[in-house]
This record gives sequence, C-alpha cells and structure tokens, in this order.
Amino acid sequence: MIKSLHLENLTVFPQADLEIGKNLNIVIGENGLGKSHLLKVLYTVVSVSATAEKESGSPTPTKSFLQGAMARKLREVFKPDTLGRLARRKSGRTKCVVSCAFDTPAWDLAFSFNNASKAEVAIDLLPTAWVDKLPVFLPTRELMSIYPGFVSLYEINRLPIEETWRDTCILLGAPLAKGAREKKIEKLIEPLEAAMGGSIELDGERFYLKSSQGRIEMNLVAEGLRKLAMLARLIATGALVDEGTLFWDEPEANLNPKLIRGVAHTILELCAQGVQIFLATHSLFLLRELEMLLADRTRAVEARFFGLQRSDEGVSVQQGPAMEDMGPIAVLDEELEQSDRFLAQGD
Repeated sequence: MIKSLHLENLTVFPQADLEIGKNLNIVIGENGLGKSHLLKVLYTVVSVSATAEKESGSPTPTKSFLQGAMARKLREVFKPDTLGRLARRKSGRTKCVVSCAFDTPAWDLAFSFNNASKAEVAIDLLPTAWVDKLPVFLPTRELMSIYPGFVSLYEINRLPIEETWRDTCILLGAPLAKGAREKKIEKLIEPLEAAMGGSIELDGERFYLKSSQGRIEMNLVAEGLRKLAMLARLIATGALVDEGTLFWDEPEANLNPKLIRGVAHTILELCAQGVQIFLATHSLFLLRELEMLLADRTRAVEARFFGLQRSDEGVSVQQGPAMEDMGPIAVLDEELEQSDRFLAQGD
C-alpha cells in the first residue's frame, strides 16, 4: 500500500507532502486545482512498477528501464505535448520531483525531470522489488459501452485519450475469478447487482446486463448503471479483491443520490477487504454518506481527507483524518449556502 507522496513543481503543486491513509483517501477541491493530477501521478507510479517485470523481462528493477517507462507512462496518462509540460509553469528551469513511499520499503521510488525533459526521467531512488498487483483507475466516464475493439484500436492508433481508459478496458476483459475468493466476490457484488437489476455478462467483445427479462446491450443501459457495472465487473475478475489499489475520479458523476449511497457502501466494503482507495470528488452528498458510514462501522476503516486550496504560489494541500482537517472548500460551501438560501426562501 502507498504510505506517502512528495511532490515538487508537478503541474499546479509547488510542493505537497501527502500522508496516505491505509484504507480510504478522499481528495476534494474546486475544478482546476489538481484532484485528478494527484490520482494520476500515484496511478502512474504503481502501474509502471506493477507491469515492469513483464515489460522489462527483469525480476528486479533497473534504472535503464524505469527512466524510459516512467516518462512514457506519464505522457500517456496525462497526455501533455511533451513530458516537460508537466513541470509547474514559472520562469527559468523548473525541476519536478516525485517521491512515493510504500508499506513495503522495497517498492519505494523517486524520480525527477525538468521543463525541458522529453523521453526520460532521472531515477533518484531505485526500488529493489516490483509492486505485486496491478492498480485500477476508474475515470469519470464509463467504459463498458466503448469496450468492443477499444484496446485494439488504442494499440494500433495514437488516440488522444488517456491511457487509463486502455488499462481499465484490459482489466474489464479479464476472466472471472474462481476458487476461494468467489464467496467474498458474491458478497461485494450483490448490492451492485441489486441496484443494476441484473448481472454483467461478457459475450464476445460486448457487455450485457442480464436480468430475468433477458439481456440488454450495455449501450442501452443508463450511464450511471454502466459505472456500477464497471465496478461489479472488476470485482468479479478479482482486480478489486484482496488488497490492490483503486483510483476513482468523481465516482458520483451521472449517479443519482440513491446509487451514490450504494457506491459509498461498496467503497467501504472494499476498504475492509484490504483495497486501498483514492477518490477525487466535489460531492457533498458522497462525503456525508461516507462520513456517516465510517462512524457506523464496527470494523475500523482508516480514512484521510485532502483539501486542495488555491494560494498565490499555486495549490496547497490541507489534510487529516477528519473532514474538518481539509480547511474551507469553496465548492462544498456553495452547496451548504444554497441549502440555507432555499430554506430561508420558505420562511
């Protein structure tokens, strides 16, 4: 599991030191303050390490491989014109530093680049072992409806789409998990299938929602339910069972409050199963639901809250184990203020 993240001059962050929670990590802020960037840089680090043994052919990490692989993944996940564009914009030469520590110290990794970098990063701390499980990244858009042929198309053509979509589609197409984990998987999937009104089935290259009334093509299913379908499928394949890491950008997008409540419950159940989860959101409803569920749980789930604040120098991070530790968040204050205005109008 990820333990901490140190950043210098990455996109909008002049400097940030994040103490990562063991189970649930929630990043909150207005649009344009770098919520997705935090998820993407962490995902990039874990993804490169988790796929490196297969891609490099080496059972142990090497600088020569990581220098190119990390730079390539950063470009494909963030999609800048050049790698150097990820360095914070200011006059002169800018050095960007990323350092990530894990519960397993052998995975610790640090690298740097500057605003003129193109094809390689400098490896400042070389891990001595590769991460042992692939991470999962769920973007704001559902991917079930575009799954047919998407990975092949992405591999053949240079699409202007971030590589997290391709990575997640590969995981969606993996075979269903079998064996000792099946009962655990059934328990996690049951509330999602109840919300969707059926189960997910992959036939050839197309996903379907299978119910007592037959099969429905995924393109004909409501978009919010397709997001639940992605989560259910990734649990069914074992990608989100028994540890691992999930990065989810705006899980509340296109979900009604009833479905958000179900998602919040599943998020905490996954945390209890050992999955480390990172959420980027600006939904007060989701935050309140998670806070209530956290308070009611008999089995403790360690949560951390990160509030992104705009400053003269860029974006700073306020953090802690409670929502109050994030400091004032304008987007949440707007929702609360609207509620006050609505109630006052009825007086």
